[in-house]
Amino acid sequence: MKHHLRAGSTATDSYALEVTPEAAGWDRSALRVLDLGAGGSITLSTGEFETLVLPLAGAGTVVCDGRTFELEGRASVFSRVTDFAYAPRDATVTVTGRGRFALPAARCENRLTARYGPAEGIPVELRGAGRASRQVNNFCTPEAFEADRLIACEVLTPDGNWSSYPPHKHDADRPGESVLEEIYYFEVSREGMGYQRVYGTDTRPIDVLAEVRTGDVVLIPHGWHGPSMAVPGYDLYYLNVMAGPSAERAWRICDDPAHAWVRRDWAAQEMDPRLPLTGTGTTKGTATGTTPNTTTTTEGAS
Repeated sequence: MKHHLRAGSTATDSYALEVTPEAAGWDRSALRVLDLGAGGSITLSTGEFETLVLPLAGAGTVVCDGRTFELEGRASVFSRVTDFAYAPRDATVTVTGRGRFALPAARCENRLTARYGPAEGIPVELRGAGRASRQVNNFCTPEAFEADRLIACEVLTPDGNWSSYPPHKHDADRPGESVLEEIYYFEVSREGMGYQRVYGTDTRPIDVLAEVRTGDVVLIPHGWHGPSMAVPGYDLYYLNVMAGPSAERAWRICDDPAHAWVRRDWAAQEMDPRLPLTGTGTTKGTATGTTPNTTTTTEGAS
């Protein structure tokens, strides 16, 4: 199984990127990226998958179950937190607009209600400290937004910082840990690059050290993942898409014991003053410079 997928390597006639559970070799997590020109439109069936429509760059209109959601979107993932739409399984969805849209999805059992997620309601969390400082937009995490299986968030890492650190995993069903299949979708400022590490154990090996660029994907079926490295001069963005087999929709992680001590040092370090990197704002396709409603924590995985 190939775990690092280069931009364009999974493109289809309809999508710039398409990762299905079958292609990834697992059961639930999926991601498509859609590019629309001015006035472009696509109609799709969600089938067994609950699906989000998340503007990466641009704005659009989503029609689902007789409801219409106007997505204000953003100029880029580095400009602001965006609004989004949720489409349940067994639905027909039409997306019209201009720009690039991520469609994170998870195979699920229960059909919920189509809904709109406003940008101003998304919890923005500052995690870590020092060179491990990063911003996490918890737009579809269990505490922030109702879904059946899908868990998704965005992580922004200032240039020179490390995120997804200490390395952690979520591949065992036990107290304090949940089983989740995870997709990392990357974008990098100024057409730059970053790096992603994934490693396993003797019994469940996996070994990835990838240079990632905009449009790349890393698949994580199991194993320790992290750090995600933003090299000097280039801010790093990634979209996390997760789902698992447990009846409880939960995001629980286990740090690599060899590196868990790093968290203790954060108490004596300041948060990177460059954070938050983005605003919330309400102006379509532009950053307003408004500071999001943020919380700061040294916990968390991403």
